[in-house]
Amino acid sequence: MNDLPTPALPVERSRLIFALSLAVVLSTTLVTTSATAQQRARDLGLPMEGETGPLNAITDVAGVEVGFTTLIEGEGKVVVGEGPIRTGVTAIFPRGRENTDPVFGAWFSLNGNGEMTGTAWVEESGFVEGPVMITNTHSVGVVRDAVISWMVREGHLDGDFMMPVVAETYDSLNDINGQHVTTEHAMSAMDGARAGAVAEGNVGGGTGMICHGFKGGTGTASQQVRGHYVGVLVQCNYGSRSALRIAGVPVGRELSEPAMCWDNPDVEPRWGLGHCDADAEGSGNGADEDRGSIIIVVATDIPLMPHQLKRVVKRAALGVGKMGGIGGNSSGDIFIAFSTANTDAAQSGAMPELTMWPNEWLNPVFQGTIWAVEEAIINAMLGAESMTGADYLRVPALPHDRLQQVMKRYGRLDN
Repeated sequence: MNDLPTPALPVERSRLIFALSLAVVLSTTLVTTSATAQQRARDLGLPMEGETGPLNAITDVAGVEVGFTTLIEGEGKVVVGEGPIRTGVTAIFPRGRENTDPVFGAWFSLNGNGEMTGTAWVEESGFVEGPVMITNTHSVGVVRDAVISWMVREGHLDGDFMMPVVAETYDSLNDINGQHVTTEHAMSAMDGARAGAVAEGNVGGGTGMICHGFKGGTGTASQQVRGHYVGVLVQCNYGSRSALRIAGVPVGRELSEPAMCWDNPDVEPRWGLGHCDADAEGSGNGADEDRGSIIIVVATDIPLMPHQLKRVVKRAALGVGKMGGIGGNSSGDIFIAFSTANTDAAQSGAMPELTMWPNEWLNPVFQGTIWAVEEAIINAMLGAESMTGADYLRVPALPHDRLQQVMKRYGRLDN
């Protein structure tokens, strides 16, 4: 949960589509059907494993819809309640906005310095009800309440109760104590949820996040498994620069620069970071610790029971480990998985008919989950742009060209 300040930049213009027309308030709902012009891991020739779905996104799992509200406003020193604002909300509906049929689910905490509400009931009942939401640490409460308001407004909660699932990471690039996320922002993310391509990088809850010392944020990927799909969405805000590995290559050690820096000479440097140079770049790694958090959502259309999903969701930790994450002491690494198979399993009026894969078939599911998590984290960093946020902290994007050069030197770049 606790992280270095996370610089947030405006989301790539090509991905905002109509959103920049709302720049007066700098509040954007990003629709998942927007085209993504950004280069992703496979576009750069990085040797990713397995076979993806058509979109290489969590939305390859039929029915899943994703929506964002992205808030970027102001610059300079933090004035609590005024800004700078670098934050947002992400909404993931397992069966889409119109279908609130609960899904089998399970959750897992690799390191619990963070929050994901509603998980006591997920553990007890075996179901995920309503959307999974992700925001910043100090906006969990308002987003949770907004989910209930949205469900009531849409007629999905007729006198019944629900325990919304809302997760967080700490956006240090944001005036987080200003609590700029409102009920309307969360409602907008839910209203805007769509199937199709998913925006990545500086969007939604991932707007102000840092990942392995580079600009992080939202990323997604998928894997095909025996005619089914495993899809992943991450909010990436963890890890040290020196530990970063991509496809086994020690990228973080090779790319110590550009580094995070303070982009104003009048700001007193903190966290071992220096001032930016004339090119708005820093040198050295500063406080090179595994700090921050990562939230992972795993979706699948494979018929799995809650106890099997518990086994699957634990494997997400191995994808984080492959990237160099260790589940550091100050990190909130919390994951949730759900299956969209077995419709009407939560009905109370009759005995449901259920199907499930045998345990002997699960190894490819485990492997696909690990690969999709790894690729989603990489896509989050590749999709993000450099960002300057609270108190002029600047976090650089992972430079695509330098990354390719490093991978080529190690013989790990596909043609």
